[in-house]
Amino acid sequence: MHKKHLVILGIVLLVTGCAHYQDNSHFDNYVDKSGYRFENVPAGDNTDNLSVILVFSGGGTRAAALSYGVLEKLRSAPITCEGKEKKLVDEVDVISSVSGGSFTSAYYALFGDKIFTDFKSDFLYRDVQGDLFKRLFNPYNWFRLMSFTFDRIDLAAEYYDENIFKHNTFSDLLKRGKRPYIILNASDMTLGDRFEFTQKQFDPICSDLSDYPIARAVAASSAFPGLLSPITITNYAGTCNNKEPFWVANALLDRDVTKRDFLDATHFKSYQDNKNRPYIHLLDGGISDNIGLRGPLQALVTNHGPWGLLNMINLGKVKKVVFIVVNAKNEPDTTLDRKESPPDLTRVLSTVVNAPMDNYSFDTIEQLRSTIMEWKKDDLAYAKCVGIINDKCPGASLPPPPAPVDFYPVVISFDSLTDAGERTFFKNLPTSFTLPAADVDRLIEVGGRLLNESEEYKRLLRDLHS
Repeated sequence: MHKKHLVILGIVLLVTGCAHYQDNSHFDNYVDKSGYRFENVPAGDNTDNLSVILVFSGGGTRAAALSYGVLEKLRSAPITCEGKEKKLVDEVDVISSVSGGSFTSAYYALFGDKIFTDFKSDFLYRDVQGDLFKRLFNPYNWFRLMSFTFDRIDLAAEYYDENIFKHNTFSDLLKRGKRPYIILNASDMTLGDRFEFTQKQFDPICSDLSDYPIARAVAASSAFPGLLSPITITNYAGTCNNKEPFWVANALLDRDVTKRDFLDATHFKSYQDNKNRPYIHLLDGGISDNIGLRGPLQALVTNHGPWGLLNMINLGKVKKVVFIVVNAKNEPDTTLDRKESPPDLTRVLSTVVNAPMDNYSFDTIEQLRSTIMEWKKDDLAYAKCVGIINDKCPGASLPPPPAPVDFYPVVISFDSLTDAGERTFFKNLPTSFTLPAADVDRLIEVGGRLLNESEEYKRLLRDLHS
């Protein structure tokens, strides 16, 4: 073999051998309750009596633009809270997001109001999909992709890190020193359940989220099956001094009483088993929750949710809870039914992935409404009991009533558009990571308009000004 060929071979082997995704860090010294948690993100001027939770769905640039339009409208909504004049966006406590929506939530959490000047050029107007294809066909990256420890998702994460999130990590979110707290949702391939990029989720695997790049978390949240490969994280369970939360053992005893808690506990235990699960592979969060609402729902009904919403309500700290759910759901493709020939493999795979996600999204929104109705029923039942006791046994004492709280479930969806042509236009926009600027602008406008037209949102503004 010629010397020149040996040199080229050596370079190829060097590039291939050096290519490795950025791994998550092991906890050298675990400190309980440290890291990226809701309670560690300072409230700043944000008041506790009003809890505003934003939920951004998946759907590529279409979802990112729609959720940005909602944020923009919240920025222009003046309110009075605890005697202070402010904007409603200043009261946002938590943003839970999936896939395309995670670009908006992460950017806002990192850069605050800069999102209103820079996000369009940094992401919404950018041909992200085209840029990723260019990287994929760069010969230098061909050699890197030959490595077993570097894949397409790692190219995407690098691109997001350099061009959108500017090399920021979760420690930078804490350094900002203000809400919102963001929950970036991916899906655990083995469990088929949500995987949140929060320190609470990383505790059982003895991993420190602080120095993990925001870009890799967003890449995991938007790793659409087939198009992008999974993000891999290392499980270091059993190598740090963390303690299992008390709720896990209790939940494992109540299989038939609290089935959701039992399932959460079994999943928690699986993360503690790094012998059978030394690595965890993560895909698009839409597979397990295409809305991003499951985490906030869990926070509303259990004390081991992503943050202590239920506890704050029970203590009387929170008086109003606002859910603004931005659902960028598209229209089912009925053109398939106009042809006798069976759909091709691409269409079949798209249906296999998207249909369950869309159905699950509908059920999740209905579950939110049902949960809120149960709260109202509890209040009515208590009031009825008080009336009966006072009538039949005036001297009897009752336990304290449930903490009073008002709920405002605001759902933003293209289904709410009254104009059929406009509704069809938006629901048929692609879920890719590139859209014409004119379409992006229309999505931003319609997001704000749908928020303004929501009856629940109007009720919220009336109550905040009363």
